Amino acid sequence: MQLVHAATARRGGLDEALNLPAFRRLSVQERAFARALAMAVLRNHGRIERALAQRLQKRPGAAVIDLLRLGLAQIYALDVPDFAAVATTVKLAERDSATRPFKGLINAVLRGLIREPAKAVPSAANAPDWLYQRWKANYGEAAEAIAAAIPDEPPTDLTPRTDADADALAADLDAEVLPGPSLRTRRKGDIAAWPAFDEGRWWVQDAAAAIPARLLEPQAGQSVLDMCAAPGGKTLQLAAAGAVVTATDRSAGRLKRLAENLARTGLAAEVIAADAETWEDPRTFDAVLLDAPCTSTGTFRRNPDVLWATRPADIGKLADVQHRLLDAAAARVKPGGRLVYCVCSLEREEGETQAIAFLRRRPEFSTLAVRPGEAGAPETAVTPEGWLRILPSHRESAGGMDGFFAARFVRSA
Repeated sequence: MQLVHAATARRGGLDEALNLPAFRRLSVQERAFARALAMAVLRNHGRIERALAQRLQKRPGAAVIDLLRLGLAQIYALDVPDFAAVATTVKLAERDSATRPFKGLINAVLRGLIREPAKAVPSAANAPDWLYQRWKANYGEAAEAIAAAIPDEPPTDLTPRTDADADALAADLDAEVLPGPSLRTRRKGDIAAWPAFDEGRWWVQDAAAAIPARLLEPQAGQSVLDMCAAPGGKTLQLAAAGAVVTATDRSAGRLKRLAENLARTGLAAEVIAADAETWEDPRTFDAVLLDAPCTSTGTFRRNPDVLWATRPADIGKLADVQHRLLDAAAARVKPGGRLVYCVCSLEREEGETQAIAFLRRRPEFSTLAVRPGEAGAPETAVTPEGWLRILPSHRESAGGMDGFFAARFVRSA
């Protein structure tokens, strides 16, 4: 539960929590199980809480509740026999003086829920109520389908370095080819051991996250700026298209991963650790991509911790940052150049509201409308304004997509 608590207590999420000393001391196999268990707790938080509420007349202390969550996560979501999940949880209770007196209760609750499963949980219970109510107000009936996707583990999406290689890679990776193209596979295990990884013929990137770089329509030889570039999937796309890419990010640590992927794929980009707002460089570019920092609520399929780590006040704070970054990005666009703004957020303040406000204060820019089906986006994701609003429920039968907003602008010549 240390992973779960750390993931929901800070903006860095589970990836940052994985650097906890106690976690790093575990063996590779133990780390894999601990991470899978933490993800199961986060994805099934709503179902677990409903089940406990139905079984507990009086709620015990936090330490006992944590153990019950761990036990139920194994029962509900992991390939662990029920008896083993109960036995392991009871053993954990015996180790601590705070939980030892409750081992009988833990045993009884878990066995009771195995014998008589809790009542079905409505989809809305999978998300924090304040977030679900926002989604319902913004997306109507689609909110239920969005929330229903929260417990599901998504497949892995890959972007091929060369579009023409997609079919061959799909055969090697047991994948299907999605529009774009992207590749979707149900493979498990060490990604670095998958076919063609060492050859740099693909990289991991959600199908939705691959769309904004395609919207920029980079041409060979054009100068392109990728702002807030880490971890770098979009930089790789732009470089693979033949653009002369400059990638900036304020985090030098996160840029190390980008540099490693550039080396693995044999692609080239100028990588600069700098704050995009204060970057002292006089250059302007033919095209600029801004994937702005956001609440990331659209990424809950892979990062369920964002649902429980995000607070209502975060939306307004990040909207202020996005406003400033959009103006900084606009200043980098040459006359006649293109700008794509995107966020992996489901919140309108970070998407549609930003686009509306940007066009009002920057009259030299206008929307370059997205065509239905362009760049691999679902046709139903195109808004009346010509922007994209991708929902996790889009392409649900194929495994869904991350939630994204993207708008493409052009500067007057």
